[in-house]
Amino acid sequence: MVAYEELSKEELLQLKSDLEAQFEDVKAQNLHLDMSRGKPSTEQLNLSMDMMDVLRSDSDLVCEEGVDCRNYGVLDGIAEAKQLLADMMEVPKDNIVIFGNSSLNIMYDTIARSMTHGVMGSTPWAKLDKVKFLCPVPGYDRHFAITEYFGIEMINVPMTPTGPDMDMVEELVSTDPAIKGIWCVPKYSNPQGITYSDETVHRFAKLNPAAKDFRIFWDNAYGIHHLYEDKQDYLIEILMECKKEGHPDMVYKFSSTSKISFPGSGIAAIAASDANLADIRKQMRIQTIGHDKLNQLRHARYFGNIHGMVQHMKKHADILRPKFDIVLNTLDKELGGLGIGSWLAPRGGYFISFDSMDGCAKAIVAKAKDAGLVMTGAGATFPYGKDPKDSNIRIAPSYPTVKELKLAAKIFVLSVKLVSIDKLLQTK
Repeated sequence: MVAYEELSKEELLQLKSDLEAQFEDVKAQNLHLDMSRGKPSTEQLNLSMDMMDVLRSDSDLVCEEGVDCRNYGVLDGIAEAKQLLADMMEVPKDNIVIFGNSSLNIMYDTIARSMTHGVMGSTPWAKLDKVKFLCPVPGYDRHFAITEYFGIEMINVPMTPTGPDMDMVEELVSTDPAIKGIWCVPKYSNPQGITYSDETVHRFAKLNPAAKDFRIFWDNAYGIHHLYEDKQDYLIEILMECKKEGHPDMVYKFSSTSKISFPGSGIAAIAASDANLADIRKQMRIQTIGHDKLNQLRHARYFGNIHGMVQHMKKHADILRPKFDIVLNTLDKELGGLGIGSWLAPRGGYFISFDSMDGCAKAIVAKAKDAGLVMTGAGATFPYGKDPKDSNIRIAPSYPTVKELKLAAKIFVLSVKLVSIDKLLQTK
């Protein structure tokens, strides 16, 4: 294929005319396609329906500790649910607290608690003149929304193929006591699908923050969310690394079963040091008498152990893999060699990250919407919704059917081509 920038003005105009005709054909179909968020499909949700039959009116609802799960008690999670999520998060059972249905909820709580009551005895962040957070970009919009909501200043840190730019992270964290944390999606990152390298994790564990209440917010949302059995990324366990380096309290690790069982009806957990968990339990004792133990019991009995969960995730992968392949193959076939976009082929997670020519992302998303395809808003993968290059677009292949996805991919590449031609024509 010839790169678009090598084409003459006349050739670009002719190509634009042909592409516009194709675009109008698609537009005339009045499609309503949604590729905006990483939602599991109905087919994926159906995988866990047997879980609804695990607990019945005649079931034994007493957990391993001997507590009736219908009643009050067990503040930080029943033992069998703790063991299940501890194995999933690769941490000791004693270093985990089970919350409700959402890890995002735990992250929000953790920021809120830090604002109002500080971290392990430090000054509450709300009483400080300035609080800052590092944000690897492109990243997860809901992380950024939490820190923005609390008025925390966010600093962009570029992502590299091995994780965040650690030279920048080390420099900022060690010199600025106003920097209190960093958001991380360390495995199959949202949206790029990058897994932090061994060196990156080691450098995180060796950080020497100027702020004693600095915390790494390690959101391992996709820890067992592989797409392939023969190509799987491996991530070093951060809690143990921090402990080895003499910084046991520096990290909060979050995870949930949201994209394993039922989104919004799963179980979520935080893993941290003994001292951090003691601090967290102080708030929990005031906030709640305990989370939904019946749901914890349901999950523990359904999966049985981590091996049951891993087998379950292979079924998810079988559904997701063809969808990712459709998008990636379409990008390769239609855009490869044209010089108007780049993308990564992830080995897991829920997204494909696409980078257009600078200044084109918003126009591409708007163009796609004009043909009936809703995508994540351009800029959403950056703090404050401001992508300085206006180039990153998050593609979420999970929710549409295979048939819909083929159409969605076609609309997307047509939109990329048309917007890119308009951009190039400005300089011809």
